[in-house]
Amino acid sequence: MGADSGRYRGTEGRISQWLRRRPKPQPEADDAARLAMLLAVAEAGMPISPAAHPYGYRCSCERIGCPTPARHPLSFAWQTQSTTDSAQIERWAADQPLANFITATGTIHDVLDVPLPAGRAALERLTEAGVDVGPVAQSGSDRMLFFTATRGTPDDEDEWWPCELDCHPETMDEHPGLRWHCRGSYVLLPPARLPGELDVHWIRGPENPLPDPLTLLETLTDACAQYADTADASDLDHDSVAWPLSR
Repeated sequence: MGADSGRYRGTEGRISQWLRRRPKPQPEADDAARLAMLLAVAEAGMPISPAAHPYGYRCSCERIGCPTPARHPLSFAWQTQSTTDSAQIERWAADQPLANFITATGTIHDVLDVPLPAGRAALERLTEAGVDVGPVAQSGSDRMLFFTATRGTPDDEDEWWPCELDCHPETMDEHPGLRWHCRGSYVLLPPARLPGELDVHWIRGPENPLPDPLTLLETLTDACAQYADTADASDLDHDSVAWPLSR
């Protein structure tokens, strides 16, 4: 028994040594990388503010039936709260380590938000054509975000429309094609976590200059139209198969 006991103690000692040598998770490194990405966005002039985060498959806001879980600002005053001040962003990141962040559009930048297949096709065409594409992000499993310079406030107000007439964040399901986020809107920034282990991440980072939206619009519109035609054709094919089964 004594020999066995010594053998087990020796094994236990080796296990303890091995555990001490194992690399430990470094949340500080993840936090530092997250902060660096947020500060890069602010350095590019895009104002940001804290947003909700996933709580399991729900939203941290605990609103029953939240229409945009983990995708909305924490404060109703997000438009005035959004900032590029690095000290404030550092405080937010430290005080709210789980928070996502949004960026308010329509002052420095707009975002052209398209279905992921259309975005991939458009990005390939734009790159092949030598067009300067700015920052691009993938949001979840279904959308691609093209960051552009803002349309601003034209001299002729008839040439400007508020975001509510195009795509308000809480009615995005009603706009399956191209969404133009301008004044009065926002988008979720990378790095962000979404319910279902999805995320928002950069494809082209914020260090890329913001392009004029009109240089991208035609290609994005064409890609969205082709995507819609493909989706419609798929629906028709599905119906043609379903009809004989229903008779």
